[in-house]
Amino acid sequence: MAAGENKRQLVIIGGAEDKENDSIILREFVRRAGGTKANIVIMTAATELPREVGENYIRVFERLGAESVRIVDTETREDASSSTALEAVSKATGIFFTGGDQARITSILKGTELDKAIHGRAAEGVVIGGTSAGAAVMPDKMIVVGDSETNPRLEIVEMGPGLGFLPGVVIDQHFSERGRLGRLITALIREPVVLGFGIDENTAMVVTDSQIEIIGQGSVTIVDESESTHNNMDEILRDEPLAICGAKLHILPHGYKFDLKTRKPILNNGTAVDAVPVGSAS
Repeated sequence: MAAGENKRQLVIIGGAEDKENDSIILREFVRRAGGTKANIVIMTAATELPREVGENYIRVFERLGAESVRIVDTETREDASSSTALEAVSKATGIFFTGGDQARITSILKGTELDKAIHGRAAEGVVIGGTSAGAAVMPDKMIVVGDSETNPRLEIVEMGPGLGFLPGVVIDQHFSERGRLGRLITALIREPVVLGFGIDENTAMVVTDSQIEIIGQGSVTIVDESESTHNNMDEILRDEPLAICGAKLHILPHGYKFDLKTRKPILNNGTAVDAVPVGSAS
């Protein structure tokens, strides 16, 4: 991109993305990273099996035609200031965070020289991707751990600092498969933000500047709390049920888009639509 034309590019994946067949999500990441000229860095801070996980992604990205793929493994914060890691990031056209434990990513990387370097490349328009734990760290406040398949309660979610590539939202992954609506709503109410995104497996939010496109097999569930009329967070104890009234719900499959500025979904025909509040008749 020419100077002044850089746009934020993120590929945020709900986990368990297809690596064997058409690989449409990872294919889109490679395409945005430069296609056959892509220079991809795989960040393995989240996993305790960096070589095994990293080599799996090397195999996929090379099959899809990337020119260069390398692993940057950071087991300690000291590793995040190594000249080798910094040089790799400085040359990358795509930076990809694997799955594992999102707390490992932030404890090792946040605030380091490498963290600053990755944010600098992102500001230049380099595509940043992440799956599962690598998706969880994309906001500035992330879900560290939380209970699935339960109703919203303050006690079910622990929040912590994320890496801040997509600030002002909360993100959850493996969403439909693990029944995580309750913990997404809890995280949304606990943080001073109005948009929560739940991404299914083998599904991604592809962010270009302020617009999101959904690709993959499942859907992205969006909870918009910006016009909600009531919640009881200040009235309950940690183990008591949360109430929320008047929130909006969108469920968007492959091909649909969402505008972060207007907080409206965009249909396949390009029409922006308002959501019906959860619990209201259409």
